[in-house]
Amino acid sequence: MSKASTADGHSGLHGGADGAEEAVRAWRRAADDAVLLDGFHALKHALRFGADVRVALAADKAAAGALADDLAPDVAEDLAARLVEVPGDVLRSLVPRLHPTGVAALAGRPARAGNLAAIGRTGRTTPVIVLDEPRNLGNAGAVIRLAAGYGAAGVVTTGSLDPWHPTVVRGGAGLHFATAVERLTVGELPDGPLYALDPEGADIRGLTLPDDALLAFGSERSGLSDALRARADHLVSLPMRPQVSSYNLATSVGMTLFHWSAHSTQAP
Repeated sequence: MSKASTADGHSGLHGGADGAEEAVRAWRRAADDAVLLDGFHALKHALRFGADVRVALAADKAAAGALADDLAPDVAEDLAARLVEVPGDVLRSLVPRLHPTGVAALAGRPARAGNLAAIGRTGRTTPVIVLDEPRNLGNAGAVIRLAAGYGAAGVVTTGSLDPWHPTVVRGGAGLHFATAVERLTVGELPDGPLYALDPEGADIRGLTLPDDALLAFGSERSGLSDALRARADHLVSLPMRPQVSSYNLATSVGMTLFHWSAHSTQAP
């Protein structure tokens, strides 16, 4: 089976029946240890932020190309070189739930050492988001999308949830590659002042959050774990009307990052 080399040096698989079969074989070889990019937007963001995209498939390559021309012309040429068209039923057999855009890809996961260096570097100029024992995969993905948009240094989860689970990556629209995403224990959290969100904390409106802060959020059901609460330097609360029990996790993170950005020269 032949391969064509694209302008930026990566290998693109030829189209046609032989190319489709080769691409499916490549997918099956890579699937066990690769990150699933579920949909056009996840692939678009992964390409923008330098992901190692190993194979990219589309049920309708022309339609995907039209999307790129309209929504992401900066990656349209790269996308066209990488995408291989395969029958829709074949693509649906390879992914748990095919995205409406009919696009799926596999990428290499960034090296843990590089992520830990980014999260833990001295003199960070943007916060690290800590999700303390989160439960909802979609919410975790939405937080990673927010963190990437604000240029946060990274997102750390504690507990059993894998922040690179396919559902989390889907919720993050591929923006895992725009920030550092790792799972750590509370004892492994990087240095920096830790501000933990808690209803009994000081009103955030009276505080300035430092650029190197760790901003920690408990789960919607259980709140902060005892270990995280013990590690916290400050407890912080968001304004909330009486008798409203809580905000959605991603909403809380968005409000907190907005407050940080309003008082920082480092915010985007």
